[in-house]
Amino acid sequence: MHDDDNQILVPPSFTAVHSDARGRLRERADVVRQRYELCEDLANHLVEQAQTLYHVQAPSESEILLRIHAGLCTAESGVSVPEATWVTMRLAELLQWPCPRLEA
Repeated sequence: MHDDDNQILVPPSFTAVHSDARGRLRERADVVRQRYELCEDLANHLVEQAQTLYHVQAPSESEILLRIHAGLCTAESGVSVPEATWVTMRLAELLQWPCPRLEA
């Protein structure tokens, strides 16, 4: 997804979060772009927190990602459950950790 007036490219993995079964967006493109920016920023922000948890509490990488996902799936997080899953998968990617199976 790309508009000429905006340089931010929304990856297909995030576009899919906001698409119906036929691949059509359920939201306006600008709304999806704003949600993507929020979720990408959130994933980047969580990198340091996840690394700190790993070094301080020393649970497994999977356990940390599962805990973060559970927290993001709450109503207070400000993201939808599908977005929470995307953020957690993106966080795993940024950390270069294997992503566990995520349940809503």
